[in-house]
Amino acid sequence: MTTHRLSATSTAGPAVGVVVPYDFALDRELWRWVPKGANLMITRTPYAAVPVTVDQAVLVSDHDMVAACTRELLVPEPRVVAYGCTSGSFVGGLEGERSLVEAMLGAGAPAAVTTSGALVEALRHLGIRRLAVATPYDEAITLRLEAFLAEAGIEVTGVSSFGLSGQIWRVPYEETVALVRAAAVNSCDAVFVSCTNLMCYDLIAPMEAELGVPVLTANQVTMWAAMARMGLRAKGPGQSLLGGRRRRARSVAPVVGEMDGHG
Repeated sequence: MTTHRLSATSTAGPAVGVVVPYDFALDRELWRWVPKGANLMITRTPYAAVPVTVDQAVLVSDHDMVAACTRELLVPEPRVVAYGCTSGSFVGGLEGERSLVEAMLGAGAPAAVTTSGALVEALRHLGIRRLAVATPYDEAITLRLEAFLAEAGIEVTGVSSFGLSGQIWRVPYEETVALVRAAAVNSCDAVFVSCTNLMCYDLIAPMEAELGVPVLTANQVTMWAAMARMGLRAKGPGQSLLGGRRRRARSVAPVVGEMDGHG
């Protein structure tokens, strides 16, 4: 009889458990930030027939529901649980964000992070105080994001939004690039592109090269913070937050032109 030996590299690797809203469609993009040897375990909140509104953000951030989703992830023993929804984690302000973290920890997560909490961490990490904001949301949700940032001591220098109520994952890169440019018409330290359901990975490095400031996105900051809690570095060539540009953010006026290399 043949005996097979298992090597140390045959295990699943350190894992991040991720709780996302029921309409999340970008699993593949989320994986692109995962370093070799690490793993993702993704679960979704229960379905509800609600468009992308403030009401939906409140619904998908219900603390009891997020705690239940967290418990569903714990059997394979992730080292950290991330709540991957921007609006759901900023709709209740800083206190609401902290309460979400507490709900996940109370459900047994060994460590926990939310998208909006990760954004604040990233801004402090890069020394950013003046931020341009691009969102796919309607005005009511976008205003909640501005209020959250103001509470965190961040000045919003410009805002652009699509006003969408659903199917945000279908927005092509070209439209998101135009949205980012519109947000960055005034001098800023960085641009934040909100919503974990908005495809962004391939536009980050080219837009940073064009605008001259870091471009942060919802899934990027979430994975950066979650991986950091495991002592790992998220992957993102050319992305300032992930070490792609080794300099402190600075305020510059954006250069408007055609982006190269997106796709």
